[in-house]
Amino acid sequence: MSETPDSAVRTYIENHRAAFLKDLAEWLRIPSVSAQPDHDEDVRRSAEWLAGRLKETGFPTAEVWQTPGAPAVFAEWPSDDPHAPTVLVYGHHDVQPAAREDGWHTDPFEPVIDGNRLYARGAADDKGQVFFHTLGVRAHLAATGRTAPAVNLKLLVEGEEESGSPHFRELIEAHKDRIAADAVIVSDTGMWSQDTPTVCTGMRGLAECEIVLHGPDQDIHSGSFGGAVPNPATEVARLVAALHDEHARVAIPGFYDGITELTDTERALLAELPFDEESWLRTAKSHATQGEAGYSTLERVWARPTAEVNGIGGGYQGAGSKTIIPSSALVKLSFRLVAGQDLDHVEQAVRAWAADTIPAGIRHTITFSPGTRPCLTPLDHPALQSVARAMGRAFEQPIRFTREGGSGPAADLQDVLAAPVLFLGISIPSDGWHAPNEKVEIGLLLKGVETTAYLWGDLAENWRDDH
Repeated sequence: MSETPDSAVRTYIENHRAAFLKDLAEWLRIPSVSAQPDHDEDVRRSAEWLAGRLKETGFPTAEVWQTPGAPAVFAEWPSDDPHAPTVLVYGHHDVQPAAREDGWHTDPFEPVIDGNRLYARGAADDKGQVFFHTLGVRAHLAATGRTAPAVNLKLLVEGEEESGSPHFRELIEAHKDRIAADAVIVSDTGMWSQDTPTVCTGMRGLAECEIVLHGPDQDIHSGSFGGAVPNPATEVARLVAALHDEHARVAIPGFYDGITELTDTERALLAELPFDEESWLRTAKSHATQGEAGYSTLERVWARPTAEVNGIGGGYQGAGSKTIIPSSALVKLSFRLVAGQDLDHVEQAVRAWAADTIPAGIRHTITFSPGTRPCLTPLDHPALQSVARAMGRAFEQPIRFTREGGSGPAADLQDVLAAPVLFLGISIPSDGWHAPNEKVEIGLLLKGVETTAYLWGDLAENWRDDH
């Protein structure tokens, strides 16, 4: 009896499992910590290592792209089908700082396999999830008999994600023609749990600002002048109090303009997830939930915009008392944005709200940091359905959908390339991203390999007439 396509893929993966893990461990030994200048050479070495392995995998093009900071890696493997869609895979090869004294049980840059787990900095975030694409494309070719992928396959692996991607937008704008794609696959994400495989459909955007209020030209005596001149510390408190209404909605006029609301189908799908609120609260180190009325906790952190006070200060902070009216006070705010919201519009709304709320006699300045746009792919998008089908074949069960409450550079790819962003990750919450003893479940890592082995053929077959 001849082998089925799925069994052919699994056989190939099993036969090459040991070599795959050996190569991944070699890459993980390179301490590519982009945030620490002492590791600049290691980050460069990591990029060169990956470019070399991609060439060995079969990519005709694999290049190290320099930036004003850390280098990125670009690779390309054209399909032999002139009608094939083009897919760009995004990930990053830099990692968070790690040292044994942080609480690691072993050297963070000496990979250790313990049962079905691989421990090392970068095992899950993000080297493991980047590297599974190398074995995945080879399994795809072996099982189908092809000599080139069913899609035009490109990879862009940056070296500064853990440092805030300061040069990423500039990089992709400079190379827009080279990285042009019909869809973007982001493999820098995770699943709900080992037993509940999921596909993320979007990430929130981010706007951040600092508002400084100025009153007297210097600190002044509260007995001589209190009650007769404006107090910036009092007014910054009033400003914070005015940020939300009694239903915990953001009270800034125009803040919700253009927002893409959750559909009934999306709300029902989120409600199906096995969410344990008490367990979630323990993870959050908090004692109660709170937020916008009318929405569940998952809806609030994934699909609703927010305004948060990240820091507030002004006046005397030392021991004892100092009876003054301070000359200044400040508040740091961050706004998580969802699909439909515009960064520029939100900034203008915040500036107008502050100007209207802060009283006469108090001068103020607002400084915004560079923001991140939200991204969202509709559930019925054909490319997203291909990801879900391929993942379903690998895990042999239906795939559910989530969103991500955080923000990242994926939105820049969506913005510059005008292409949908799809998330394919196999990491689970217990993998400990950014924490001591980061690990990846080897079984799940190989499921990622298997998913990509199915994905390229599914996209080529089901999307060629739609994209």
